[in-house]
Amino acid sequence: MPKLLYARPPADAEEERQIRKLARARHAPADWIMRAQMIVFSWQGLRTSAIAAKLGCHIQTVRERIERFNTEGLTGLGDRPGAGRKPRITELERGRIIALARSTPPGRLVRDEAGELAADDENSPAEWTLNSLTAAARAQGIVIARSQVRRILRAEKVRRRHTRSWTTSTDPDFAPKGPRSSAVTPTRRPRPR
Repeated sequence: MPKLLYARPPADAEEERQIRKLARARHAPADWIMRAQMIVFSWQGLRTSAIAAKLGCHIQTVRERIERFNTEGLTGLGDRPGAGRKPRITELERGRIIALARSTPPGRLVRDEAGELAADDENSPAEWTLNSLTAAARAQGIVIARSQVRRILRAEKVRRRHTRSWTTSTDPDFAPKGPRSSAVTPTRRPRPR
């Protein structure tokens, strides 16, 4: 015959207050609310099968949560640390990759005092691409793949594609294209009916 399992009585009035408050909360993590409800229902005298039916979960889940509460108390309602995959690169390395993407590539042409175009390193890329960022990160000692660089930059919303150098002009006589000649000029042709 299975052993009857009930939650232990609260250690003090504060613990009972916190669990009852959490069981009826609306703006708390759903898993914590459900686990607190399991404890409250157990205090009311319901068996594990009745609690599982009422909350729509498995009996073994209720048993495990009640056992954890009995041994750990209020902290037993939460998840244990260490769930999920550990990050392969550190936050410091992430920051170095983001700073690298925001920096000027060593092969970009820059005008010097005389007005001539010159690059710091003519053999390096002029624009940051995923491949060039990955190679530069590996040169700094960060073991990372191209796809991971892309994920990091997308998560941080870092632009890696800079504006093209040919879109701006250093010619003083250059005038950008102005507005339309007339305000009544249609923006697109009407469709035939």
